Amino acid sequence: MARRVDWMMSDWSTSQPIFSRRDVRQTTSRLALTMLDGCLILAAFALAHWLRYDVRLGRDIYDPASYRQLSAFYPMMLVFMLTLSTTLHWRGFYRLPRSASAFDSFSIIVTSTTIALALTVMWLFINRADLWSRLIMVFVWFCVIVALTIGRIGLRMLRRWAWRRGVGLEQVVVVGNRGLAKQVMEELQYTLDHGHHLLGYVEGPPDDRDDVAAPGEQFRWLGALSQFEQIMRQRHVDQVIIALPFWAHTSLPEVVRICRKFNVEFRVAPDLYELSFDRVSIQRLSTIPLLRLKKNVIRGWNYVFKRTTDLLLIGLTAPIWATIWGIAALMIKLSAPQAPVVFRQPRIGKHGKPFMVYKLRTMVPNAEALKKTLMAQNEAEGALFKIKDDPRVTKIGRVLRKLSIDELPQLYNVLRGEMSLVGPRPQVPDEVAQYQEWHYRRLEVTPGLTGLWQASGRSNTTFDDMVRLDIYYTEHWSLWLDVRIMIMTIPAVLFGRGAY
Repeated sequence: MARRVDWMMSDWSTSQPIFSRRDVRQTTSRLALTMLDGCLILAAFALAHWLRYDVRLGRDIYDPASYRQLSAFYPMMLVFMLTLSTTLHWRGFYRLPRSASAFDSFSIIVTSTTIALALTVMWLFINRADLWSRLIMVFVWFCVIVALTIGRIGLRMLRRWAWRRGVGLEQVVVVGNRGLAKQVMEELQYTLDHGHHLLGYVEGPPDDRDDVAAPGEQFRWLGALSQFEQIMRQRHVDQVIIALPFWAHTSLPEVVRICRKFNVEFRVAPDLYELSFDRVSIQRLSTIPLLRLKKNVIRGWNYVFKRTTDLLLIGLTAPIWATIWGIAALMIKLSAPQAPVVFRQPRIGKHGKPFMVYKLRTMVPNAEALKKTLMAQNEAEGALFKIKDDPRVTKIGRVLRKLSIDELPQLYNVLRGEMSLVGPRPQVPDEVAQYQEWHYRRLEVTPGLTGLWQASGRSNTTFDDMVRLDIYYTEHWSLWLDVRIMIMTIPAVLFGRGAY
Protein backbone atom coordinates (compact mmCIF):
# COMPACT_ATOMS: atom_id res chain seq x y z
CA MET A 1 0.00 0.00 0.00
CA ALA A 2 2.86 2.35 0.87
CA ARG A 3 4.52 1.63 -2.48
CA ARG A 4 1.24 2.53 -4.28
CA VAL A 5 0.99 5.81 -2.32
CA ASP A 6 4.61 6.62 -3.21
CA TRP A 7 3.89 5.96 -6.90
CA MET A 8 0.78 8.16 -6.82
CA MET A 9 2.68 10.99 -5.10
CA SER A 10 5.51 10.67 -7.62
CA ASP A 11 3.08 10.84 -10.54
CA TRP A 12 1.33 13.85 -8.98
CA SER A 13 4.58 15.68 -8.36
CA THR A 14 5.62 15.40 -12.00
CA SER A 15 2.22 16.34 -13.39
CA GLN A 16 1.45 19.68 -14.94
CA PRO A 17 -0.47 22.52 -13.23
CA ILE A 18 -4.24 22.19 -12.97
CA PHE A 19 -4.65 25.05 -15.44
CA SER A 20 -2.52 24.83 -18.57
CA ARG A 21 -1.50 27.86 -20.57
CA ARG A 22 -4.12 26.80 -23.13
CA ASP A 23 -6.82 26.89 -20.42
CA VAL A 24 -5.72 30.36 -19.33
CA ARG A 25 -5.65 31.58 -22.92
CA GLN A 26 -9.10 30.14 -23.65
CA THR A 27 -10.61 31.58 -20.46
CA THR A 28 -9.16 35.02 -21.18
CA SER A 29 -10.36 34.88 -24.78
CA ARG A 30 -13.90 33.82 -23.77
CA LEU A 31 -14.09 36.57 -21.15
CA ALA A 32 -12.96 39.18 -23.68
CA LEU A 33 -15.46 37.92 -26.26
CA THR A 34 -18.26 37.97 -23.69
CA MET A 35 -17.49 41.60 -22.83
CA LEU A 36 -17.28 42.51 -26.54
CA ASP A 37 -20.62 40.83 -27.25
CA GLY A 38 -22.15 42.60 -24.25
CA CYS A 39 -21.12 45.96 -25.74
CA LEU A 40 -22.51 44.92 -29.15
CA ILE A 41 -25.82 43.90 -27.55
CA LEU A 42 -26.19 47.25 -25.77
CA ALA A 43 -25.23 49.14 -28.93
CA ALA A 44 -27.75 47.13 -30.96
CA PHE A 45 -30.47 47.91 -28.39
CA ALA A 46 -29.63 51.62 -28.64
CA LEU A 47 -29.79 51.38 -32.45
CA ALA A 48 -33.20 49.71 -32.22
CA HIS A 49 -34.42 52.55 -29.97
CA TRP A 50 -33.14 55.14 -32.44
CA LEU A 51 -34.84 53.41 -35.38
CA ARG A 52 -38.15 53.15 -33.53
CA TYR A 53 -38.39 56.48 -31.70
CA ASP A 54 -36.20 58.85 -33.73
CA VAL A 55 -36.32 57.52 -37.29
CA ARG A 56 -39.86 56.27 -36.56
CA LEU A 57 -39.66 53.14 -38.67
CA GLY A 58 -42.92 51.25 -38.71
CA ARG A 59 -46.05 52.86 -37.36
CA ASP A 60 -45.69 56.60 -36.74
CA ILE A 61 -45.66 57.92 -33.19
CA TYR A 62 -48.40 60.52 -33.29
CA ASP A 63 -48.53 61.26 -29.56
CA PRO A 64 -45.37 63.06 -28.40
CA ALA A 65 -46.13 61.79 -24.90
CA SER A 66 -45.50 58.24 -26.06
CA TYR A 67 -41.83 59.00 -26.74
CA ARG A 68 -39.50 57.31 -24.25
CA GLN A 69 -35.89 58.16 -23.63
CA LEU A 70 -33.33 55.39 -23.94
CA SER A 71 -32.71 55.65 -20.20
CA ALA A 72 -36.22 54.29 -19.58
CA PHE A 73 -35.11 51.04 -21.15
CA TYR A 74 -31.92 50.64 -19.06
CA PRO A 75 -33.35 47.93 -16.71
CA MET A 76 -34.71 46.01 -19.67
CA MET A 77 -31.39 46.37 -21.56
CA LEU A 78 -29.44 45.02 -18.59
CA VAL A 79 -31.75 42.03 -18.14
CA PHE A 80 -31.70 41.27 -21.86
CA MET A 81 -27.91 41.53 -22.09
CA LEU A 82 -27.34 39.23 -19.10
CA THR A 83 -29.96 36.75 -20.33
CA LEU A 84 -28.53 36.67 -23.86
CA SER A 85 -24.94 36.32 -22.61
CA THR A 86 -26.00 33.41 -20.40
CA THR A 87 -27.92 31.79 -23.27
CA LEU A 88 -24.94 32.14 -25.62
CA HIS A 89 -22.71 30.42 -23.06
CA TRP A 90 -25.33 27.71 -22.51
CA ARG A 91 -25.58 27.11 -26.27
CA GLY A 92 -21.80 26.69 -26.54
CA PHE A 93 -21.21 29.89 -28.50
CA TYR A 94 -17.88 30.51 -26.80
CA ARG A 95 -16.78 26.86 -27.02
CA LEU A 96 -17.08 26.48 -30.78
CA PRO A 97 -13.96 24.90 -32.31
CA ARG A 98 -11.71 26.91 -34.57
CA SER A 99 -12.94 24.91 -37.56
CA ALA A 100 -16.60 25.86 -36.93
CA SER A 101 -18.30 27.53 -39.89
CA ALA A 102 -19.95 30.96 -39.92
CA PHE A 103 -23.28 29.15 -40.22
CA ASP A 104 -22.65 27.44 -36.85
CA SER A 105 -22.22 30.83 -35.19
CA PHE A 106 -25.21 32.36 -36.98
CA SER A 107 -27.60 29.56 -35.96
CA ILE A 108 -26.62 29.92 -32.29
CA ILE A 109 -26.99 33.71 -32.48
CA VAL A 110 -30.51 33.50 -33.92
CA THR A 111 -31.80 30.87 -31.49
CA SER A 112 -30.15 32.47 -28.44
CA THR A 113 -31.45 35.95 -29.28
CA THR A 114 -34.97 34.59 -29.73
CA ILE A 115 -34.85 32.72 -26.41
CA ALA A 116 -33.35 35.68 -24.52
CA LEU A 117 -35.91 38.11 -25.90
CA ALA A 118 -38.78 35.79 -24.99
CA LEU A 119 -37.44 35.43 -21.43
CA THR A 120 -37.01 39.21 -21.15
CA VAL A 121 -40.63 39.81 -22.22
CA MET A 122 -41.75 37.24 -19.62
CA TRP A 123 -39.72 39.11 -16.99
CA LEU A 124 -41.46 42.36 -17.99
CA PHE A 125 -44.92 40.80 -17.61
CA ILE A 126 -44.07 39.13 -14.29
CA ASN A 127 -42.80 42.44 -12.89
CA ARG A 128 -45.73 44.30 -14.49
CA ALA A 129 -43.31 46.64 -16.18
CA ASP A 130 -44.52 48.96 -18.93
CA LEU A 131 -43.84 47.76 -22.47
CA TRP A 132 -44.30 51.04 -24.30
CA SER A 133 -43.64 49.68 -27.79
CA ARG A 134 -43.96 46.09 -28.93
CA LEU A 135 -42.41 46.99 -32.28
CA ILE A 136 -39.14 47.91 -30.62
CA MET A 137 -38.75 44.27 -29.58
CA VAL A 138 -38.71 43.28 -33.27
CA PHE A 139 -36.07 45.93 -33.95
CA VAL A 140 -34.01 44.72 -30.99
CA TRP A 141 -34.19 41.12 -32.24
CA PHE A 142 -33.06 42.11 -35.73
CA CYS A 143 -30.34 44.58 -34.68
CA VAL A 144 -28.77 42.22 -32.14
CA ILE A 145 -28.58 39.37 -34.67
CA VAL A 146 -26.99 41.67 -37.26
CA ALA A 147 -24.55 43.18 -34.75
CA LEU A 148 -23.36 39.83 -33.34
CA THR A 149 -23.12 38.28 -36.81
CA ILE A 150 -21.04 41.15 -38.18
CA GLY A 151 -18.89 40.97 -35.05
CA ARG A 152 -18.22 37.26 -35.58
CA ILE A 153 -17.47 37.73 -39.29
CA GLY A 154 -14.98 40.45 -38.45
CA LEU A 155 -13.41 38.29 -35.75
CA ARG A 156 -13.09 35.34 -38.15
CA MET A 157 -11.39 37.54 -40.73
CA LEU A 158 -8.99 38.93 -38.11
CA ARG A 159 -8.16 35.46 -36.80
CA ARG A 160 -7.49 34.05 -40.25
CA TRP A 161 -5.31 37.03 -41.09
CA ALA A 162 -3.27 36.35 -37.95
CA TRP A 163 -3.12 32.57 -38.49
CA ARG A 164 -1.78 32.97 -42.03
CA ARG A 165 1.07 34.95 -40.48
CA GLY A 166 1.77 32.34 -37.84
CA VAL A 167 0.19 34.24 -34.93
CA GLY A 168 -1.99 32.44 -32.37
CA LEU A 169 -1.63 28.97 -33.87
CA GLU A 170 -2.42 25.90 -31.77
CA GLN A 171 0.43 23.38 -31.60
CA VAL A 172 -0.89 19.95 -32.60
CA VAL A 173 0.58 16.45 -32.32
CA VAL A 174 -0.92 13.53 -34.23
CA VAL A 175 -0.80 10.02 -32.76
CA GLY A 176 -0.55 7.61 -35.69
CA ASN A 177 1.28 7.39 -39.00
CA ARG A 178 -0.93 5.31 -41.29
CA GLY A 179 -3.54 6.29 -43.90
CA LEU A 180 -6.00 8.01 -41.56
CA ALA A 181 -3.26 9.85 -39.66
CA LYS A 182 -1.64 11.01 -42.90
CA GLN A 183 -4.97 12.44 -44.07
CA VAL A 184 -5.28 14.33 -40.78
CA MET A 185 -1.72 15.66 -41.08
CA GLU A 186 -2.26 16.77 -44.68
CA GLU A 187 -5.34 18.73 -43.61
CA LEU A 188 -3.44 20.33 -40.73
CA GLN A 189 -0.45 21.22 -42.88
CA TYR A 190 -2.29 22.65 -45.86
CA THR A 191 -5.42 24.16 -44.23
CA LEU A 192 -4.38 27.31 -42.37
CA ASP A 193 -7.90 28.65 -41.83
CA HIS A 194 -8.35 26.47 -38.72
CA GLY A 195 -5.42 27.99 -36.83
CA HIS A 196 -3.41 24.81 -36.26
CA HIS A 197 0.31 24.14 -36.60
CA LEU A 198 1.45 20.54 -36.96
CA LEU A 199 4.43 19.78 -34.73
CA GLY A 200 4.68 16.20 -35.99
CA TYR A 201 3.46 12.70 -35.30
CA VAL A 202 4.06 10.00 -32.72
CA GLU A 203 4.17 6.26 -33.48
CA GLY A 204 5.98 4.05 -36.00
CA PRO A 205 9.32 5.73 -36.82
CA PRO A 206 10.40 6.32 -40.42
CA ASP A 207 13.95 5.32 -39.43
CA ASP A 208 16.21 5.30 -36.35
CA ARG A 209 16.70 9.08 -36.25
CA ASP A 210 14.79 11.06 -33.65
CA ASP A 211 12.94 14.34 -34.25
CA VAL A 212 13.51 14.40 -38.00
CA ALA A 213 11.68 13.74 -41.22
CA ALA A 214 13.18 10.87 -43.17
CA PRO A 215 14.05 11.36 -46.85
CA GLY A 216 10.79 11.46 -48.78
CA GLU A 217 8.77 12.05 -45.59
CA GLN A 218 6.81 15.31 -45.43
CA PHE A 219 5.84 15.10 -41.75
CA ARG A 220 8.14 15.25 -38.74
CA TRP A 221 8.50 12.15 -36.58
CA LEU A 222 8.68 13.11 -32.90
CA GLY A 223 9.22 9.67 -31.43
CA ALA A 224 7.71 6.26 -30.78
CA LEU A 225 4.43 5.82 -28.92
CA SER A 226 6.36 4.57 -25.89
CA GLN A 227 8.02 8.03 -25.71
CA PHE A 228 4.71 9.94 -25.84
CA GLU A 229 4.78 11.06 -22.21
CA GLN A 230 8.34 12.33 -22.54
CA ILE A 231 7.41 14.21 -25.73
CA MET A 232 4.46 15.85 -23.99
CA ARG A 233 6.69 16.90 -21.11
CA GLN A 234 9.33 18.46 -23.39
CA ARG A 235 7.07 20.27 -25.85
CA HIS A 236 4.31 22.85 -25.61
CA VAL A 237 1.36 20.94 -27.07
CA ASP A 238 -2.11 22.48 -27.25
CA GLN A 239 -4.00 19.59 -28.83
CA VAL A 240 -3.50 15.91 -29.61
CA ILE A 241 -5.36 14.20 -32.46
CA ILE A 242 -5.48 10.42 -32.08
CA ALA A 243 -5.69 8.83 -35.53
CA LEU A 244 -4.88 5.19 -34.85
CA PRO A 245 -6.33 2.33 -36.92
CA PHE A 246 -9.04 0.38 -35.09
CA TRP A 247 -6.74 -2.61 -34.45
CA ALA A 248 -4.30 -0.37 -32.53
CA HIS A 249 -6.87 1.06 -30.11
CA THR A 250 -5.46 -0.93 -27.20
CA SER A 251 -3.08 2.05 -26.91
CA LEU A 252 -5.94 4.54 -26.52
CA PRO A 253 -6.32 4.39 -22.70
CA GLU A 254 -2.63 5.16 -22.17
CA VAL A 255 -2.63 8.02 -24.70
CA VAL A 256 -5.75 9.52 -23.10
CA ARG A 257 -4.25 9.16 -19.61
CA ILE A 258 -1.14 11.08 -20.66
CA CYS A 259 -3.20 13.82 -22.34
CA ARG A 260 -5.27 14.25 -19.17
CA LYS A 261 -2.18 14.22 -17.00
CA PHE A 262 -0.76 17.19 -18.91
CA ASN A 263 -4.21 18.82 -19.22
CA VAL A 264 -4.00 18.80 -23.01
CA GLU A 265 -7.14 18.65 -25.15
CA PHE A 266 -7.41 15.55 -27.33
CA ARG A 267 -9.60 14.46 -30.23
CA VAL A 268 -10.09 11.02 -31.77
CA ALA A 269 -10.35 10.76 -35.56
CA PRO A 270 -12.68 7.80 -36.24
CA ASP A 271 -11.42 5.07 -38.53
CA LEU A 272 -13.70 4.26 -41.49
CA TYR A 273 -14.50 0.92 -39.88
CA GLU A 274 -15.58 2.65 -36.67
CA LEU A 275 -17.71 5.27 -38.41
CA SER A 276 -19.91 2.51 -39.79
CA PHE A 277 -20.80 1.68 -36.17
CA ASP A 278 -20.87 5.08 -34.51
CA ARG A 279 -24.63 5.14 -33.86
CA VAL A 280 -25.37 2.72 -31.05
CA SER A 281 -27.89 2.36 -28.25
CA ILE A 282 -26.87 0.86 -24.92
CA GLN A 283 -28.88 -1.86 -23.22
CA ARG A 284 -28.05 -3.92 -20.15
CA LEU A 285 -27.97 -7.63 -19.49
CA SER A 286 -27.77 -7.62 -15.71
CA THR A 287 -24.50 -5.74 -15.15
CA ILE A 288 -23.18 -6.26 -18.71
CA PRO A 289 -23.68 -3.36 -21.16
CA LEU A 290 -24.76 -4.44 -24.64
CA LEU A 291 -24.42 -2.24 -27.71
CA ARG A 292 -27.05 -2.38 -30.45
CA LEU A 293 -26.37 -0.73 -33.81
CA LYS A 294 -28.94 1.82 -34.92
CA LYS A 295 -30.26 1.78 -38.46
CA ASN A 296 -30.53 4.82 -40.71
CA VAL A 297 -33.04 7.37 -39.48
CA ILE A 298 -34.57 8.31 -42.86
CA ARG A 299 -37.50 5.93 -42.59
CA GLY A 300 -41.14 5.95 -41.51
CA TRP A 301 -42.47 9.40 -40.71
CA ASN A 302 -39.01 10.90 -41.17
CA TYR A 303 -39.07 9.77 -44.80
CA VAL A 304 -42.60 11.15 -45.29
CA PHE A 305 -41.52 14.50 -43.81
CA LYS A 306 -38.37 14.63 -45.97
CA ARG A 307 -40.32 13.71 -49.12
CA THR A 308 -42.96 16.39 -48.42
CA THR A 309 -40.23 18.99 -47.89
CA ASP A 310 -38.64 18.07 -51.24
CA LEU A 311 -41.90 18.53 -53.12
CA LEU A 312 -42.67 21.86 -51.42
CA LEU A 313 -39.22 23.30 -52.15
CA ILE A 314 -39.36 22.23 -55.79
CA GLY A 315 -42.79 23.80 -56.19
CA LEU A 316 -41.82 27.07 -54.52
CA THR A 317 -38.62 27.48 -56.57
CA ALA A 318 -40.08 26.28 -59.89
CA PRO A 319 -39.96 29.71 -61.66
CA ILE A 320 -36.24 30.06 -60.87
CA TRP A 321 -34.94 26.63 -61.85
CA ALA A 322 -37.30 26.33 -64.84
CA THR A 323 -35.92 29.59 -66.30
CA ILE A 324 -32.29 28.54 -65.82
CA TRP A 325 -33.04 25.08 -67.22
CA GLY A 326 -34.69 26.57 -70.32
CA ILE A 327 -31.81 28.97 -71.07
CA ALA A 328 -29.21 26.21 -70.64
CA ALA A 329 -31.16 23.81 -72.86
CA LEU A 330 -31.41 26.47 -75.60
CA MET A 331 -27.64 27.06 -75.49
CA ILE A 332 -26.94 23.32 -75.80
CA LYS A 333 -29.36 22.98 -78.74
CA LEU A 334 -27.86 25.94 -80.59
CA SER A 335 -24.32 24.58 -80.15
CA ALA A 336 -25.24 21.14 -81.58
CA PRO A 337 -28.71 21.06 -83.24
CA GLN A 338 -28.50 17.36 -84.16
CA ALA A 339 -27.51 16.10 -80.69
CA PRO A 340 -29.98 15.54 -77.81
CA VAL A 341 -30.27 18.17 -75.08
CA VAL A 342 -30.94 15.79 -72.20
CA PHE A 343 -28.64 12.89 -71.39
CA ARG A 344 -30.06 9.69 -69.85
CA GLN A 345 -27.87 7.33 -67.86
CA PRO A 346 -28.60 4.31 -65.62
CA ARG A 347 -27.75 4.83 -61.96
CA ILE A 348 -28.12 2.74 -58.81
CA GLY A 349 -30.63 4.03 -56.27
CA LYS A 350 -32.01 3.06 -52.89
CA HIS A 351 -31.45 -0.60 -51.94
CA GLY A 352 -29.55 -1.14 -55.20
CA LYS A 353 -32.56 -0.47 -57.43
CA PRO A 354 -31.51 0.89 -60.86
CA PHE A 355 -33.19 3.93 -62.40
CA MET A 356 -32.59 6.40 -65.24
CA VAL A 357 -31.05 9.71 -64.21
CA TYR A 358 -31.51 12.82 -66.38
CA LYS A 359 -28.85 15.48 -66.98
CA LEU A 360 -28.27 18.27 -69.45
CA ARG A 361 -25.77 17.01 -72.02
CA THR A 362 -22.29 18.39 -71.28
CA MET A 363 -20.26 15.88 -73.31
CA VAL A 364 -19.94 14.82 -76.90
CA PRO A 365 -22.69 12.38 -78.00
CA ASN A 366 -20.40 9.31 -77.95
CA ALA A 367 -18.99 10.04 -74.47
CA GLU A 368 -19.81 6.60 -72.99
CA ALA A 369 -18.08 4.82 -75.87
CA LEU A 370 -14.93 6.92 -75.28
CA LYS A 371 -14.88 6.20 -71.54
CA LYS A 372 -13.12 2.85 -71.94
CA THR A 373 -10.28 4.47 -73.88
CA LEU A 374 -9.76 7.01 -71.07
CA MET A 375 -9.72 4.65 -68.07
CA ALA A 376 -5.92 4.92 -67.80
CA GLN A 377 -6.29 8.69 -67.20
CA ASN A 378 -8.72 8.29 -64.28
CA GLU A 379 -7.71 10.68 -61.46
CA ALA A 380 -10.22 9.49 -58.84
CA GLU A 381 -9.69 6.79 -56.22
CA GLY A 382 -11.81 3.73 -55.64
CA ALA A 383 -15.07 3.20 -57.52
CA LEU A 384 -15.08 6.62 -59.21
CA PHE A 385 -14.19 7.84 -62.68
CA LYS A 386 -13.09 11.47 -62.85
CA ILE A 387 -10.74 13.37 -65.17
CA LYS A 388 -10.11 17.01 -64.42
CA ASP A 389 -9.66 18.01 -68.07
CA ASP A 390 -11.97 15.42 -69.60
CA PRO A 391 -11.64 15.75 -73.39
CA ARG A 392 -15.26 14.58 -73.82
CA VAL A 393 -16.69 17.73 -72.17
CA THR A 394 -17.87 20.50 -74.49
CA LYS A 395 -17.13 24.20 -73.94
CA ILE A 396 -20.69 24.95 -72.86
CA GLY A 397 -20.73 21.75 -70.82
CA ARG A 398 -17.70 22.85 -68.85
CA VAL A 399 -19.54 26.00 -67.71
CA LEU A 400 -22.71 24.07 -66.90
CA ARG A 401 -20.72 21.54 -64.84
CA LYS A 402 -18.82 24.26 -63.02
CA LEU A 403 -22.13 25.75 -61.82
CA SER A 404 -23.88 22.34 -61.51
CA ILE A 405 -26.63 23.54 -63.88
CA ASP A 406 -26.40 20.23 -65.74
CA GLU A 407 -27.96 18.53 -62.68
CA LEU A 408 -31.26 20.47 -62.92
CA PRO A 409 -33.16 17.77 -64.91
CA GLN A 410 -32.70 15.51 -61.90
CA LEU A 411 -35.47 17.49 -60.24
CA TYR A 412 -37.70 15.31 -62.41
CA ASN A 413 -36.13 12.29 -60.70
CA VAL A 414 -36.95 13.91 -57.35
CA LEU A 415 -40.59 14.37 -58.38
CA ARG A 416 -40.72 10.69 -59.38
CA GLY A 417 -39.40 9.69 -55.94
CA GLU A 418 -36.20 8.17 -57.34
CA MET A 419 -34.06 10.90 -55.79
CA SER A 420 -34.20 13.50 -53.03
CA LEU A 421 -32.84 17.04 -52.86
CA VAL A 422 -30.24 15.92 -50.30
CA GLY A 423 -28.67 12.48 -50.07
CA PRO A 424 -25.76 10.37 -51.35
CA ARG A 425 -25.05 10.95 -55.03
CA PRO A 426 -26.17 7.99 -57.22
CA GLN A 427 -23.43 6.11 -59.05
CA VAL A 428 -23.38 4.13 -62.28
CA PRO A 429 -23.59 0.30 -62.13
CA ASP A 430 -19.91 -0.16 -63.08
CA GLU A 431 -18.81 1.90 -60.09
CA VAL A 432 -21.19 0.14 -57.67
CA ALA A 433 -19.82 -3.21 -58.88
CA GLN A 434 -16.44 -2.22 -57.38
CA TYR A 435 -17.88 -1.53 -53.90
CA GLN A 436 -16.42 -3.14 -50.82
CA GLU A 437 -18.92 -4.63 -48.41
CA TRP A 438 -19.12 -1.59 -46.11
CA HIS A 439 -19.65 0.77 -49.07
CA TYR A 440 -23.17 -0.61 -49.64
CA ARG A 441 -24.43 1.23 -46.55
CA ARG A 442 -24.68 4.42 -48.63
CA LEU A 443 -27.42 2.69 -50.66
CA GLU A 444 -29.74 2.43 -47.65
CA VAL A 445 -31.36 5.81 -48.42
CA THR A 446 -32.70 7.65 -51.44
CA PRO A 447 -29.87 9.29 -53.44
CA GLY A 448 -29.81 13.07 -53.70
CA LEU A 449 -28.96 16.06 -55.86
CA THR A 450 -26.41 17.18 -53.30
CA GLY A 451 -24.92 15.75 -50.13
CA LEU A 452 -22.24 16.13 -47.50
CA TRP A 453 -19.65 15.11 -50.08
CA GLN A 454 -20.54 17.95 -52.45
CA ALA A 455 -20.85 20.48 -49.63
CA SER A 456 -17.52 19.43 -48.07
CA GLY A 457 -15.27 19.50 -51.11
CA ARG A 458 -16.96 17.69 -53.97
CA SER A 459 -14.47 16.05 -56.39
CA ASN A 460 -11.51 16.96 -54.13
CA THR A 461 -12.34 14.21 -51.62
CA THR A 462 -11.46 10.53 -51.94
CA PHE A 463 -14.05 7.83 -52.57
CA ASP A 464 -13.72 6.40 -49.05
CA ASP A 465 -14.20 9.90 -47.63
CA MET A 466 -17.33 10.25 -49.74
CA VAL A 467 -18.74 6.98 -48.40
CA ARG A 468 -17.86 7.94 -44.85
CA LEU A 469 -19.73 11.24 -45.19
CA ASP A 470 -22.71 9.48 -46.79
CA ILE A 471 -22.91 6.97 -43.93
CA TYR A 472 -22.71 9.80 -41.41
CA TYR A 473 -25.62 11.50 -43.20
CA THR A 474 -27.83 8.40 -43.15
CA GLU A 475 -27.24 7.93 -39.41
CA HIS A 476 -27.56 11.57 -38.33
CA TRP A 477 -30.26 12.90 -40.66
CA SER A 478 -32.44 15.80 -39.60
CA LEU A 479 -34.27 18.56 -41.47
CA TRP A 480 -31.77 21.02 -40.02
CA LEU A 481 -28.89 18.95 -41.47
CA ASP A 482 -30.57 19.04 -44.90
CA VAL A 483 -30.90 22.82 -44.68
CA ARG A 484 -27.25 23.19 -43.71
CA ILE A 485 -26.08 20.97 -46.57
CA MET A 486 -28.12 22.95 -49.11
CA ILE A 487 -26.74 26.24 -47.79
CA MET A 488 -23.16 24.86 -47.74
CA THR A 489 -23.61 23.70 -51.35
CA ILE A 490 -24.34 27.23 -52.60
CA PRO A 491 -20.74 28.58 -52.25
CA ALA A 492 -19.38 25.25 -53.52
CA VAL A 493 -21.47 25.72 -56.69
CA LEU A 494 -20.89 29.46 -57.12
CA PHE A 495 -17.13 29.15 -56.80
CA GLY A 496 -16.98 25.83 -58.64
CA ARG A 497 -14.99 24.29 -55.77
CA GLY A 498 -13.88 20.78 -56.71
CA ALA A 499 -16.33 20.49 -59.62
CA TYR A 500 -15.17 18.94 -62.90
